Amino acid sequence: MEERYYDLIFIARPATPEEEIKKILGVVEHTCAEKGGKVEKTEQWGTRKLAYRVAKHREGIYVHQEIRTTHGELIAELERRLRVQDAVIKYQTVRLDEDLKRQKKLSLKREKRAARRPRRTAAPPPAAAPEQAAATS
Repeated sequence: MEERYYDLIFIARPATPEEEIKKILGVVEHTCAEKGGKVEKTEQWGTRKLAYRVAKHREGIYVHQEIRTTHGELIAELERRLRVQDAVIKYQTVRLDEDLKRQKKLSLKREKRAARRPRRTAAPPPAAAPEQAAATS
């Protein structure tokens, strides 16, 4: 099976203690290890204002993780576990490898088109007009 890459972002309630956030991160890492995936990177972005109210909150603690897996059911299991966490008010997973493939395909097309185009060479300097040549002699 081919590897898939996902971004997982979840937002915790603003008053959530650091220990609770670490507990949620531990659940995510344990689930990944259980299902054969791996957490590549974890970033805690801190408390930020929300674009709109979520569960009566105007701000939340943002956490971002990059996950690599060969099994799609890992993401379903992570979403299920985040759904039952009291501290988590919102989460979202996005599959990245499809976008990466699309970007690579587009860059290959651009390179092929650029290779087919004739290269532009610098224009030769304009020749001096006959009047100017006679005036200088």
